[in-house]
Amino acid sequence: MFAGLPELGISNGEDLKETLTNCTEPLKAIDQFQMENGILLPTLQSALPFLDLHGTPRLEFHQSVFDELREKLMERVATIAEGKDEDRYGKLEELLEKSFPLVKMPSIQPVVMQVLKHLPKVPEKKLKMVMADKELYKVCAVEVKRQIWQDNQALFGDEVSPLLKQYIVEKEAALFSSDLSILHNFFSPSPKTRRQGEVVLKLTQMIGKNVKLYDMVLQFLRTLFLRTRNVHYCTLRAELLMSLHDLDISEICSVDPCHKFTWCLDACIREKFVDGKRARELQGFLDGVKKGQEQVLGDLSMILCDPFACNTLVLSIIRNLQELLSQDALPRDSPDLMLLLRMLSLGQGAWDMIDSQVFKEPRLDLEVVTRFLPTMMSVVVDDHTFTVEQKLPSEEKSSLPYPTTLPDAFSRYLQENRVACEMGLYYVLHIAKLRNKNALQRLLPALAETYNDMAFGDIFLHLLTGHLTLLSDEFGSEDFCSVVFDGFLLTSFSSKENVHRHALRIMLHLHHKVLPSYMETLMKTLEPPKQVGFISIFSLCLEMSQSCKSTRTPEVELVMCINVT
Repeated sequence: MFAGLPELGISNGEDLKETLTNCTEPLKAIDQFQMENGILLPTLQSALPFLDLHGTPRLEFHQSVFDELREKLMERVATIAEGKDEDRYGKLEELLEKSFPLVKMPSIQPVVMQVLKHLPKVPEKKLKMVMADKELYKVCAVEVKRQIWQDNQALFGDEVSPLLKQYIVEKEAALFSSDLSILHNFFSPSPKTRRQGEVVLKLTQMIGKNVKLYDMVLQFLRTLFLRTRNVHYCTLRAELLMSLHDLDISEICSVDPCHKFTWCLDACIREKFVDGKRARELQGFLDGVKKGQEQVLGDLSMILCDPFACNTLVLSIIRNLQELLSQDALPRDSPDLMLLLRMLSLGQGAWDMIDSQVFKEPRLDLEVVTRFLPTMMSVVVDDHTFTVEQKLPSEEKSSLPYPTTLPDAFSRYLQENRVACEMGLYYVLHIAKLRNKNALQRLLPALAETYNDMAFGDIFLHLLTGHLTLLSDEFGSEDFCSVVFDGFLLTSFSSKENVHRHALRIMLHLHHKVLPSYMETLMKTLEPPKQVGFISIFSLCLEMSQSCKSTRTPEVELVMCINVT
């Protein structure tokens, strides 16, 4: 406990023990020890007896004086470090040399740690000693740890890894939340709110102004993105940069070539729309990538692959298409639309670019513009025509029913082209938001087969289930339920656990709207085979609740089922 005192010429317990062992008059030896090692203040000696008269132990007095002096010393260390004295760090290093032998003493340790914290460059020998001792490493300030981490990537990785795992768990938990709402969904929190999350704040603190640590984190994110294809790592890459931007860490923001692009895009995400002015700014950044610096496209593609960026881009594309339709204009004639498609294509190709290390913008398939988008607009026109016709007097209405099939080109592009598929999925969400049952029944079956099963991704299913709550009354129709479940969700639930969970999420909210006969069939279909799981418990509970015998609601059973699944 008192290791290090002899090195500084200060007596410790062993010295007192030796003195008492060898002396002939113990009381005089104790007095002498106290005189030599006590507070060297002549006027204090005459005052100490007064403390004895008040029953105050000498230990308590000395401890209070020690605590006060320690606080004063720590304040003085901070004052020296913040001052302008050219030799301020030399003074701190001198103090470190004197105090470091006592770093294991709990009472002195805070002083040593304070000195280490305020040294911009701790001597290498001291850093190695701190790193080698788990207890010292644990209690040292993050400013000291940064100096250790920058030369120990593996150790830094061990510190960062749990935070990255936590971040992914939090994102996935949000996607599988039992709360379904079109107003409060995965994309509802503003960028600034998201940056206040625990993981982003901790990573920002760990990095500080250290460019080397920032680069390490970016490399971790690229590696994990390549390994898992999980797009939430792209979100974290953008959030981390903007968190440092919020703190005005110019040492990092000024050297990250993606900073201004990300800043501009962040403003678009906040508005959930890319207006003409910002579109031109973003285009300027993309066009400004110089020859020999093409590697920056890898980072730009990751930032555009962020689901929040992708969401903003596609919402802007849908809005742009609506404006073109009202103006009788073609998609290829809109520069803003072409730029949005360019950025969406770059984001969609992020994994391929980083994996291949070929840093070149993917060429946008022109047929997406010349064939797919006109075809999608024709579907919009079909729906608009039918809606207008329904408002005509009966004698002026045609006998043509609402179309039930889609153009072959529309379905083919959903299956074969990534960018087209993304736009098609968001068009379905747009239709659901308009509560357009006919168009939804026409479109949903086409999603059973999409590029790389994009329609069964968690983000789209999270949004779709929330949008379907707007059509809750339609679930009383067996035809509508059949399209949603038999025509889409149940086509892959057996091979995709996440689809199973999203199906349960929507049932949790809408089971009371579904016809009992269809509900029973649906529950049997979703029930795991050869086991009595929570779904069968739910079936039993549903029957009991209908006969007013259940004490636990079906909602509770389904929530349990979703969590377990």
